[in-house]
Amino acid sequence: MNYSNLIKIAKNALMRNKFRAFLTMLGIIIGVASVIAMLAIGQGSKKSIQDQMSSMGSNLVFIMPGSQQRGGVMVGGSSNQTLRMEDVEAISEQCSAISAISPELRTSGQVVFGNLNWPTTIYGSNAAYLDIK
Repeated sequence: MNYSNLIKIAKNALMRNKFRAFLTMLGIIIGVASVIAMLAIGQGSKKSIQDQMSSMGSNLVFIMPGSQQRGGVMVGGSSNQTLRMEDVEAISEQCSAISAISPELRTSGQVVFGNLNWPTTIYGSNAAYLDIK
């Protein structure tokens, strides 16, 4: 078979099954548009996160209590000590490179309003937090 016969057969098949051809074309268009939209959303999210991270600056350090993992072994997980206000004051006094410091408290709990309640995470800090961020 030569190419002209193949094109005639394909054209006849499309003309006899117009609705099937339309649905196939619609499915392909929707699929391609979905992939493009997902890639655009992913790239936009990535850019947004990078912008937020870079807006914090390169001179920001977070100190958090807890355990860490080294070589597959959890280190420091046996003690549940947290940082206290005395620790914040000591860090501020003993490190001259710190221009501002702000403690942050994070806990989870229930928020109740009337007969409604929601489990939520509660954050607390002081006024210096807004100046730092």
